[in-house]
Amino acid sequence: MQRTKIIPPAEGAVKAAGPPRGGWAFSFPAALALISLIGISCMTMDEAAERLVPLKSTGELRLEDIEGQLEESPERALHLIGAYRSVYGAEPESRLDGLEKEAVDQLRAAQARAIAEKRWDDAASLARSLAAWGIPVESTGMEPDLILADAKEKLSQGNHLGAFLAAVRSHELQPLQFEDALFFLDLAVKVRQRRAAAFFFAAAMERGGAVPEDLRQYAQGRDSASDMIKGVATVLVDRGVRIEKGRGYAEWVLGSAFFVDASGLLITNYHVISSEVDPAYEGYSRLYIRMGDAASPRVPAQVIGWDKAMDLALLKTELTPEYVFSVVDRVIPQVGETVYAIGSPVGLEKTVTAGIVSALGRRFLQIGDVIQIDAAVNHGNSGGPVVDPQGRLVGIVFAGVEQYQGLNFAVPAERLAAALPAMIRGGKAERPWLGLTISEGSQGAEIIYVAPFTPSAEQRVPEGLWITAVNGEEITAPQGALIPALQDRIFPHRPGELVALETSDGVRRVLATEKRPEVPLAAAAKVDSRERMAAPLFGLILTPTVGNMFSASYMVKRVVRGSIADQAGLSEQDPVSIRGLKILEKEGYALLDIYVKKRRMGYLETSMQLPAQLDSPDTL
Repeated sequence: MQRTKIIPPAEGAVKAAGPPRGGWAFSFPAALALISLIGISCMTMDEAAERLVPLKSTGELRLEDIEGQLEESPERALHLIGAYRSVYGAEPESRLDGLEKEAVDQLRAAQARAIAEKRWDDAASLARSLAAWGIPVESTGMEPDLILADAKEKLSQGNHLGAFLAAVRSHELQPLQFEDALFFLDLAVKVRQRRAAAFFFAAAMERGGAVPEDLRQYAQGRDSASDMIKGVATVLVDRGVRIEKGRGYAEWVLGSAFFVDASGLLITNYHVISSEVDPAYEGYSRLYIRMGDAASPRVPAQVIGWDKAMDLALLKTELTPEYVFSVVDRVIPQVGETVYAIGSPVGLEKTVTAGIVSALGRRFLQIGDVIQIDAAVNHGNSGGPVVDPQGRLVGIVFAGVEQYQGLNFAVPAERLAAALPAMIRGGKAERPWLGLTISEGSQGAEIIYVAPFTPSAEQRVPEGLWITAVNGEEITAPQGALIPALQDRIFPHRPGELVALETSDGVRRVLATEKRPEVPLAAAAKVDSRERMAAPLFGLILTPTVGNMFSASYMVKRVVRGSIADQAGLSEQDPVSIRGLKILEKEGYALLDIYVKKRRMGYLETSMQLPAQLDSPDTL
């Protein structure tokens, strides 16, 4: 290649010298132009080469997505393999088989690393994903053994609450050996948690060993109400000064809380302390607890973790409690049984009220069901414990209907136990989400809606099917309790874990769960059509009919029993035209404007507005 020589400008003018030996000379601007031209030429050649590369098919791009997830998230890779097969079938099966094997190997390797590093909770999570995919885990670690190891590890770190919760979970999956049950029984006696001692005493007796007499006597004893009220505190949230009509008023939120660990951990309701953690709240907020009357000092506290869907929060304060409530009992009280509510109604601390369990299975929260009680509950009781005559924690007060005395509600203690591990980890508790809305019918749990861009949508789970099993286990429950039972089966999983879903079409799909949106149907409404949102929000399942050129028309294909549409008197074969859907997320509800010709009323055309809560309890 010939060389070029650049001649510097002289005397204010740019002149080109004669061609030197071996090459040509250019002016400085000309050289720059040549260099730029060469660069442009090279870029053009690269682009031209790219234009000759064949375009990749969508299927090929999906396979590359799977390959990209193998190391970072093998669970996600396995989920995408299932999604690929649901869209494209088995081809190219040989390549998919190879990707599947590599993803499973990555899962096994991740679990082996977690065990080696004594990250027992992570190892148990991976064991659940392996089991969902159908991979035997005997060689790498069974979930009950890993959870038990996690319990002992937490104990070595001084985390008694986490240790007890993990030990109970391990026992539920596989009964504890006598030595392990006796070990935790002895610990419960040392930290003076009688109900935990009673639980592990029963576990030890199941194995038929000899329990020392002192441990037996403590486990079989009973705490009095005067003992238990020592573990209940008044919660005070100072929200500064509220201005009304030119006057300033001190704004305080009152609630109750109870100690669940000697380190100073307490349980209360999320709605009591929401101003402490809600990013939408912009005012002043300071959190305190008080152990005595109004003259007692206020002790600062902080929020460790919270679960808005369950209306629960975990607090921490630098106090050593005189009494600690045990959360290991899985007690489900029966209708008519006596219960006691302890709390600080209108700030009157250490108040105990008695009543009965009025009903079970009320659906007022996003996840699970709640207990209805008639024990007197007022402002300030929220977050307080509900116990039975044996001193067992059965619930946490979270609401009462002011207009009607005796209509009060509590979160079951078993769901607190399930929610606590995520809250102990700190911050907002993340829950798993499949993207389904369920309706309970005579044939079981029917899928009436699949939200867009969710795990279920990616694997094309059809609407109209019934869920027959989760992780190989058939879910059975009394009438009205099937959806909470399904939620309880998914609830303990971490987002990202694999869950096997079997449906009435005979297909077994393994999905990687994702983080549950704070209000799932509000999130779905932002990306889905109003016609499709009529099903999960209002129970109105539509099918298109011939309409006019200006608007779409629909026919009611089905009305979900007990839904808003059912209560409004709509029925199958009613012609419907949707005029509008308003999602009022801040207020927590949606409004559907429709014109309907009710078949039962001689097809008289009626304009209706249907309201629905966005916080649906029927999502999975």
